[in-house]
Amino acid sequence: MQSSKKHNLILIGAPGSGKGTQCEFIKNEYGLAHLSTGDMLREAIKNGTKIGLEAKSIMDSGKFVGDDIVLGLVKEKFDSGVCVNGFVLDGFPRTILQAEGLAKILSEIGDSLTHVIYFDIDDSEIIERISGRCTHPPSGRIYHVKFNPPKQPGIDDATGEPLVWREDDNAEAVKVRLDIFHKQTAPLVKFYEELGILRKVDAKLPPKEVTEQIKKILGN
Repeated sequence: MQSSKKHNLILIGAPGSGKGTQCEFIKNEYGLAHLSTGDMLREAIKNGTKIGLEAKSIMDSGKFVGDDIVLGLVKEKFDSGVCVNGFVLDGFPRTILQAEGLAKILSEIGDSLTHVIYFDIDDSEIIERISGRCTHPPSGRIYHVKFNPPKQPGIDDATGEPLVWREDDNAEAVKVRLDIFHKQTAPLVKFYEELGILRKVDAKLPPKEVTEQIKKILGN
């Protein structure tokens, strides 16, 4: 179902906050373009665009692409017209500089953000969610020792094959990822709060209840 309102959204949430699930819902429910900088980068390199070639050259030399490249990718996407009915940005912006650059790009095309949705959840809840995850790599099936356990511990229900735990899903590694996330996003949350467009959802609730909160924020 496509909404009659135009929504230009940013989702901010830590790994394991459920942001990916809700992003999928928002994209489909409201007919929005889903913009992920990782996807945009791969696409630009594959298509050999000016920014893509520049990014490839930087990455081939073992360096990270800077804000100017990332903002260039975002501008390319807006210029292509795919965001005319609204968009949901995931994983961007990560810095105040990027947020200001995004505002400038949108202003140049006579547009602006409508909402920034922050997935509010305690670190302890995220650590429990992520450190209990295990997968069956061939099928992509995901289990959780507490919330969605396999019938037999460590074994895939359908094939009987062993399940795998990701090394960076252990509690200590998750804490490091969360520290980085908080350092990056705290200034952004304040930035958008001051602009009056930040909305918070209680991300510790079940996915359906988080979806209902989002629907209320978006007005339908």
